[in-house]
Amino acid sequence: MRIAKIAIIGAGGWGTALAGLWSKDGREVSLWGHNAGRVARMRKTRENSDYLPGIKIPRSVCVTSDLPDCAGADLIVLVTPSTALREIAMHLRTMTWGTRAVFLSCTKGIEHRTGMRMSEILRSVFQEDRIAVLSGPNLATEVARHLPTASVIGCQDADCAASLQRILGSPRFRIYTSPDIISIELGGALKNVFAIAAGISDGLGLGDNAKAALVTRSLAELLRLGQGMGGNANGFYGLSGAGDLILTCYSERSRNYNVGQRLGRGESLAEITPSMKMIAEGVPTARSAWECARRLNVATPIIDQVYAVLYEQKKPIVALEELLSREPKPAQL
Repeated sequence: MRIAKIAIIGAGGWGTALAGLWSKDGREVSLWGHNAGRVARMRKTRENSDYLPGIKIPRSVCVTSDLPDCAGADLIVLVTPSTALREIAMHLRTMTWGTRAVFLSCTKGIEHRTGMRMSEILRSVFQEDRIAVLSGPNLATEVARHLPTASVIGCQDADCAASLQRILGSPRFRIYTSPDIISIELGGALKNVFAIAAGISDGLGLGDNAKAALVTRSLAELLRLGQGMGGNANGFYGLSGAGDLILTCYSERSRNYNVGQRLGRGESLAEITPSMKMIAEGVPTARSAWECARRLNVATPIIDQVYAVLYEQKKPIVALEELLSREPKPAQL
């Protein structure tokens, strides 16, 4: 497979970091953002000051707000908010019809009401089999600074996965491959909800013991719901499951953790949201995961309490106390 041109749809921190990473080998890379004013500033300063201050965007990256500039790419990378993916994909469809582009989703989320994963949305829009996903414990700031990172590409086409691994990977961005798209996507999406819970625990000052227990039980809950949604248990112990869960629940740079921490300290979601430059995907995913658990009749006590805090105005201290006061039972996943 030959990839001469890469288009990255979404000029947030993660999209910008990937553009810098993948432009190193002389490839033509386009980075698209929907905010024309921000894109113009990025083009002039060669810096995404809102999301990655201090990190220079290579001159070889074409920063654009015109979606048709991305249409001729061999690889189209989706790094949009999950709530915007379907709409942007629909706009792209007419521009890419008849091409043999590979679509790579780097978006972590579950669609509200439909319960669809991001790759399922892409397949429904493009009617294309060459769809892959990338996920893992990857902080954009560290990738942009070329610190060692591992990630996993999921694709049912083994040849396509191997090609993407060879083309996109490097010694500082190590890529593994797997055919288990479902587990990779669900691990990357659901961990954001649990990170909000971990942040709430820290915001309330409940201590490291409580947080370790919460994260351990979060992994058990991820496995239960993830398997109910078609994932494989072993897949959730990998980079996009346990690996991403640990990073997101413990890093001060995690947006979802920070939302939870601020909730635990007494701020409301209505106060937190306007102050954030980037979307915390755990907020919409909590609603989608709660809906999926109801449909599948899967017990998700942590997700239920995060949902109640975010959407039913339950007090965080009440939510955590209810988790702690649940009836004791034998230890098992």
